Amino acid sequence: MNLTRWFRHLAVIYTGGVIGGLANSTAVWLCGLYGVTARLAVDIQPAFTPAWLYPRLVWGGIWGFLFLLPYRDRSIVIRGLLYSLAPSLVQLLYVFPFQQGAGWFGVQLGNWTFLFVFLSNAVWGLVAAAVILAIAERRDTNSPPQAAAGGATETAE
Repeated sequence: MNLTRWFRHLAVIYTGGVIGGLANSTAVWLCGLYGVTARLAVDIQPAFTPAWLYPRLVWGGIWGFLFLLPYRDRSIVIRGLLYSLAPSLVQLLYVFPFQQGAGWFGVQLGNWTFLFVFLSNAVWGLVAAAVILAIAERRDTNSPPQAAAGGATETAE
């Protein structure tokens, strides 16, 4: 892969992660706004402000670089769900207990916090994977065949 293609690939992956971060943030905000988190007895109701959203978009893009990792299963959807476990575990095992003082797995925010975190980050993984795949497929229709989102190059027969 030449340098230009490599940087395009990085841009696609980062963009997918950012859009996934936007989808995740919107889902979390809507769950708080419409009382889903309250019904689950989870104390997460963020205000949709630039100060709250911006770091989530940047981190979404950074987490998107997980799509650079090789993985045996070529399904990008499975990869999206699998990779969504990483930000979930960081949130549950580092951010909640050490940065927010909400205890391990955020238990001080409610007993179902861990499930809410896993599900909301699954939104990130699925949307990021879909965006990466959509951009890669669009790009592939205008260029010689290549695998979507970082797989091996396919050969035409």
